[in-house]
Amino acid sequence: MVRARDGLAVLLLFLLSACENRQPLAAPERPPAPVNVAEAQAHNVPIYLDEVGRCVAREVVSVQPQVSGRITDILFADGADLKKGDPLFTIDPRPFQAALHLAEANVAQAKAALDLAKTQYARVADLVDSRAIAKQDYDTRKNTVAVDEAQVAQAEAALETARLNLDYTSIRSPIDGRAGRRLVDLGNIVTANQGSLLSIQRLDPIYTDFTVAENDLGNVQHSMSQGGLKVNVSLPDDSGPPLTGDVTFVDNAVQEGTGTVTLRATIPNGAHRLWPGRFVKIRLILSNKPGAVLIPAAAPQMSARGPFVYVIHDDSTAELRLITTGQRQGDLLVVESGLAAGERVVVNGQLGVAPNAKVKVVPAPGATGSSGAAATTGASK
Repeated sequence: MVRARDGLAVLLLFLLSACENRQPLAAPERPPAPVNVAEAQAHNVPIYLDEVGRCVAREVVSVQPQVSGRITDILFADGADLKKGDPLFTIDPRPFQAALHLAEANVAQAKAALDLAKTQYARVADLVDSRAIAKQDYDTRKNTVAVDEAQVAQAEAALETARLNLDYTSIRSPIDGRAGRRLVDLGNIVTANQGSLLSIQRLDPIYTDFTVAENDLGNVQHSMSQGGLKVNVSLPDDSGPPLTGDVTFVDNAVQEGTGTVTLRATIPNGAHRLWPGRFVKIRLILSNKPGAVLIPAAAPQMSARGPFVYVIHDDSTAELRLITTGQRQGDLLVVESGLAAGERVVVNGQLGVAPNAKVKVVPAPGATGSSGAAATTGASK
């Protein structure tokens, strides 16, 4: 029994000695987080207001008949692009041709009567002083000439009216524009100055109407005093480049209830990308900011203290930097303060980065060059 106890004591002493000599294990070192970076760049960028606008045709004409009659011909296709003077409809011209011939005959008759009256007046004009003719006869012949001259003028006016009415039987486009759907068919009887035959809208150029808040009106007025204002107009479903135009109208009052002011821009629209009634995205350019610092819009993260970025130093350590952001410029974002041009920021992999920790800069997919910095594009230079 004594030997067993001695052996157990020796075993306990050995175990205690082994525990005392054991060294604590070192914590595993965290590997550098792989990140994509981009270099902040300085560019001239526009200061703008983004609004929603609506396209409005510059000219809208409702074509109405100016004489009554039957439609005998339709000379255009629905939805056709028209030029000023293009023929549209023909109203039966035969009644108006007959009226023109009658008016011509009336003019000829009136002129013949005037010629006779002038001849008779000339015969007695030299006899009145010698009293070879009564003064009353002289006055009658003279008055007949005046009446016949008035009748000639009246007949010529009726002739001009008949010519106009005949001309009105051929209805032509009063403007350059696009035809809508015709509202009459062949054989329909139309009445002068009643009902519409067709609507034509001018699409080039086209208006875009939009509003700005009254709080922005001061900036708009200041920018207009420095020169004309430009707008960029784009469609929500169109990936093409925006159309550029000029602000041509600012309303003279703030609308009650909404606190907004209506503006109108005129946009060249030769390709007919803009259409009356469509809603469009409006970017009103107020001014240009030179040397603005731009970074990819994916770089900033949000914290309780505001937006921040990770700035990568030359020794590959990451610094958490609070920044103040400005307007977005396409895929880029303006940094108002907190960052200088030339500094590198993390644009992908932020979740694996810790402040003051090491990072591993890797090229972004599709990037060129050995630095792994993403190219920043899309700002106006």
